[in-house]
Amino acid sequence: MEILLIDNVSKLGQRGDVVTVKDGYARNFLLPRKLALPVTAGNKRQIELEKERAQKLRAKELADAQSLAEKIGALSLSIAKKAGESGHLFGSVTNAEVADLLKAKGFIVDRHAITVPHVKDVGAYVVEVRLYQGVIAKVNLDVTAIAE
Repeated sequence: MEILLIDNVSKLGQRGDVVTVKDGYARNFLLPRKLALPVTAGNKRQIELEKERAQKLRAKELADAQSLAEKIGALSLSIAKKAGESGHLFGSVTNAEVADLLKAKGFIVDRHAITVPHVKDVGAYVVEVRLYQGVIAKVNLDVTAIAE
């Protein structure tokens, strides 16, 4: 069955795409949740309007994500963790901790969109934040030891 996606669907397509899926997936999942419209002769005009709207919305989202990437890229985050005398951390820095640091700076980012390298030592690292498809912000993260 051919359908037009009204919203972004993971592993299927972006808003405005016409895709072919199995009938049961369309009838039982996509259509009841208002994620898609069936492609029929009667709603061709609505599909064209939806495609135009989706393209405009994608362009706006991309521009917003790029401006947000510039703002986030200018940040330098710092976190203090318990560490041994050699600078080796007791534990590691997680993406949830980086999301909390960004939230404290006024940027709400989903923790699943943050890629933290394997941080097990004190030092400087680069963290990647995926904001939109193809838009990645790089944030400097300084890991220091807690002074006891």
